[in-house]
Amino acid sequence: MIRSSLLVSLAFVAIGCNPQPPATKDNTTVMSAPAPSAPPSPPSLPSPSSPSASTSPTGKTMTGSIYDFTLDTIDGSAKPLADFRGKVLLLVNVASECGYTPQYQGLQKLHGTYEKRGFSVVGFPSNDFGGQEPGSNKEIKEFCSTKFHVTFPMFAKIPVKGPAKHPLYAMLAQTAPAGEVKWNFNKFLVGKDGKVIARFDSDVTPESPALTAAIEKALGEK
Repeated sequence: MIRSSLLVSLAFVAIGCNPQPPATKDNTTVMSAPAPSAPPSPPSLPSPSSPSASTSPTGKTMTGSIYDFTLDTIDGSAKPLADFRGKVLLLVNVASECGYTPQYQGLQKLHGTYEKRGFSVVGFPSNDFGGQEPGSNKEIKEFCSTKFHVTFPMFAKIPVKGPAKHPLYAMLAQTAPAGEVKWNFNKFLVGKDGKVIARFDSDVTPESPALTAAIEKALGEK
């Protein structure tokens, strides 16, 4: 009997089988509990990235200042707006055939009144609204100088609204209340640091007390 039991055990070992689990008195098989599996590892979260800085078309980091931009003057020479550093500016998109065109006269007077205190009007002709600036840069310059005796800086014609708008106006359009320039002779008041202080709609005339008060305040700031 002992030899038979030994042979049976060796047979189990030889064929790689495990003996059946022991049974209880009532023939219930006792199963060993499986080993607990390790909890799944939590998904790895991407590390937060710092917001990317805005860049100009040349790849230069933008600071929210007009000094980031260089544009062609109405005579065709490149001029960095940083040349106006330290001045208070009124940027105006102008047109020669608009109902607001007579504002050129008031803008020139405003320019002359405050120029010696470090202020300048700056004109940006645009044909975006009703095709009211159809002429060449040479024609625009002649019109402004002969009809309104404009002496403030004028730049070459540019788009100021829509997908093709100049990057300068893309930045200006973010000024509260943010949105596209609505018509000719919109006005952006820029402080001595090159950042926009306020914007005024076309129907705010150069003689408007609100505009002149804002200019006076900006000139008084250091």
